[in-house]
Amino acid sequence: MIRVGKLNVSLDCREQDSDINFVSHAHSDHISGAGRGKKVLASKETIELMEIRGKHGMEHIPNLESATLINAGHVLGSKQLYAEPEELGASVLYSGDFQMQAPSVAAPIETRQTDILIIDSTYPDPSTRFPERNRVIAEISEFILSRLNDGIILFGAHSIGKAQELIRIANDTGTIPVVDKNIHLVNQVYLRHGVALDYVSFYKDEEEQAQSVLQNFMGITTMSKLHKTAALLSSLYKKKVYTAVATGFASTFNMRTHAQFVLSDHADFAQATEYIRLCSPSRIYTRGSQESAKKFAENLSKAGFPAAPLPSSFIGNSGTNKAMQHL
Repeated sequence: MIRVGKLNVSLDCREQDSDINFVSHAHSDHISGAGRGKKVLASKETIELMEIRGKHGMEHIPNLESATLINAGHVLGSKQLYAEPEELGASVLYSGDFQMQAPSVAAPIETRQTDILIIDSTYPDPSTRFPERNRVIAEISEFILSRLNDGIILFGAHSIGKAQELIRIANDTGTIPVVDKNIHLVNQVYLRHGVALDYVSFYKDEEEQAQSVLQNFMGITTMSKLHKTAALLSSLYKKKVYTAVATGFASTFNMRTHAQFVLSDHADFAQATEYIRLCSPSRIYTRGSQESAKKFAENLSKAGFPAAPLPSSFIGNSGTNKAMQHL
């Protein structure tokens, strides 16, 4: 939590003493602070995506005095929070989830120099290195075109962000994928905000969907439904179903699919250090799970950056800054 003016602002979480909740983007692990009657600082796109996920009755605060929302390059509507709290006497930038390689379905990241940086710790290990994005996209395109000759392709993907990237990649190969209900509803928000996506929905376009599956086709479903849906399609159409995922975690985990592609909407360690250099902070606080935040801070310190895990009380109601004692 940070203090902006007279307000305590929580960062992507629910905190008892907060006056307003900043929600950087609409992924499920970042929206616990949002809900009926809550004041939520977020982009318009994030509010719309949260409503699809059942978060209704929020009071949307699009901006705050002495605070600025800047693009994070993560998913549609994802933002960072930049503020200059009087109690701190220094500027603070909270990254939220971010990526340095420009996504095809979201605004590219912006950076800003800051005194204090609170940074996401999703990939804390220097050994995690993502391949060049265009190379991965070319590999996915080749997989789609080659496997469609032999059977059905089914990707598992997060409904916000990755599913839309896969649709765009498929469209560039001349393929129109079929998507599940959750992805269809998210796509409607993307379309309203000018992101071109050509797809067929199992949920809505029944006639078009019936035509699309007469031949081999590509489908996209949510990660949790991938293997169950693959078994169902194989039984229904009596065809080989090739499963695949596109995620940064494919660099470290076996996803139990026919193909896995390292396409991430996060920054790896090298990209994070690039981001830090652009922001030029004098102090860095890592934020995430206790384990990842500690590991990221240790590895950043080894690389010469002044880093420590973010304390549970950063700037409290009294205006004191306990975090300053850690560096």
